[in-house]
Amino acid sequence: MMNPSTSDALSATFVALSDPTRRAILSRLAKGEAAAGELARPFRISAPAISRHLRVLADAGLVERRVEARWRIYRLRAAGLRAADDWLAQYQQFWEVSLDRLVDYVEGSAGAADPGPTAKKGSRRLRRAGSTSTLRRSRS
Repeated sequence: MMNPSTSDALSATFVALSDPTRRAILSRLAKGEAAAGELARPFRISAPAISRHLRVLADAGLVERRVEARWRIYRLRAAGLRAADDWLAQYQQFWEVSLDRLVDYVEGSAGAADPGPTAKKGSRRLRRAGSTSTLRRSRS
């Protein structure tokens, strides 16, 4: 089996994103650049462990580092996330179409059922689910 951290850039991105500490570091860097010490502050792990996390992020192309005097300053590389976003977008389209078809099917089935008090309540829930799908689609 191939080591996912070395197979390709997309795999390296997902390996980097798989760790909650690294995701938290990226979230912090989305607000602006920061020194390594500042990035380490919220975590109860050693400085070498933070350095390893930052190296994984850098190797995946998600952050870049510059040195100013004795400080290592990191910043987010949004381009590093673009390939992952593009890959995930394929599946977002698949799920939106599939969920829209399911909503259409269920709403069609609910209309054919006896419109008793329970069926009416269920139909309202389905319309809300359809609205959520529409909201998701409009955000992209």
